[in-house]
Amino acid sequence: MKLVSAAIIKPFKLDDAREALSEIGVQGITVTEVKGFGRQKGHTELYRGAEYVVDFLPKVKIEIAVADDLLDQVIEALSKSAQTGKIGDGKIFVYSLEQAIRIRTGETGNEAL
Repeated sequence: MKLVSAAIIKPFKLDDAREALSEIGVQGITVTEVKGFGRQKGHTELYRGAEYVVDFLPKVKIEIAVADDLLDQVIEALSKSAQTGKIGDGKIFVYSLEQAIRIRTGETGNEAL
């Protein structure tokens, strides 16, 4: 099992990513609204005549626990759906997931996903 953490995509691409994941059979995702910066490094905005710097940009973090055989499809779906071709599109991180347990039924491993 793997934990795919699509950190971090642009918020307006969330619906596209969710639809792409649903099409390949992903049944559950966790979404967190986060702020951060990478190479994009923020930007300067003008508000009521005053200029200010936005250092941390709003992003969305998606986390998905998947079986090993679905991993490549998930990565491809996220990559295609979140890509705009511009700086700040985000990154995908993959971690090994040692155990998953469904609390309601006690199922473990892939059955718990």
